[in-house]
Amino acid sequence: MNLESVMQELEALGKERLKKMYLSNGAHEPLFGVATGEMKPLFKKIKINQALADELYATGNYDAMYFAGIIADPNGMTEADYDRWMDGAYFYMLSDFVVSVTLSEADIAQQVADKWIASGDELRMSAGYSCYCWLLGNRKDSEFSEGKIAAMLETVRNTIHDAPLRAKYSMGNFLYTVAVSYVALHDKAVETVEAIGPVEVVKGGKSAVLSTAANIQKAVDKNQLGFKRKHVRC
Repeated sequence: MNLESVMQELEALGKERLKKMYLSNGAHEPLFGVATGEMKPLFKKIKINQALADELYATGNYDAMYFAGIIADPNGMTEADYDRWMDGAYFYMLSDFVVSVTLSEADIAQQVADKWIASGDELRMSAGYSCYCWLLGNRKDSEFSEGKIAAMLETVRNTIHDAPLRAKYSMGNFLYTVAVSYVALHDKAVETVEAIGPVEVVKGGKSAVLSTAANIQKAVDKNQLGFKRKHVRC
């Protein structure tokens, strides 16, 4: 299948209700409003195709960009390729659920995520921490440096209150993921959350508080400590 035929299939799968929901979350035209689950049969036809993924991502169409992440070859992309994809990720559903997800399956995941976290850019920081969430929730604990993850907890503790909005959300998710999926640092993650206290997020003029501590407790109550997902991408 080529770019034109894939775009036609995606357009046919579009739903106005989903389009409105994506728009309300920060997406902008062009987009069709395709449910992610509806993309699976299309993926089975195409499988992994990095060249087509790059073409789809470059369209700027949200649904095409999302599907690009599904058919991308994570280890077929260089650091420069991931930076280019991040340049096109104009809101968090692309940075955190397309680019960071794809990156999390690459061998260079940690080095690229580290760079993004240190960048100070809202969506790059968000993608970097999100990438670690996908990594920690999927890979064996032995693939990570305990000292490094502990240092990241300290960084979050010292900076989350002053971080940009989307980075705050991803930092909160990182704290949760360390507590639940990286058993060696469960206690330290919980202590960090307690030390940080309530984290306020203001969106659309409305204020809320991250529910990190409550979500960790729910996971503990459900005996989910040590949880690892089999797959990251669809």
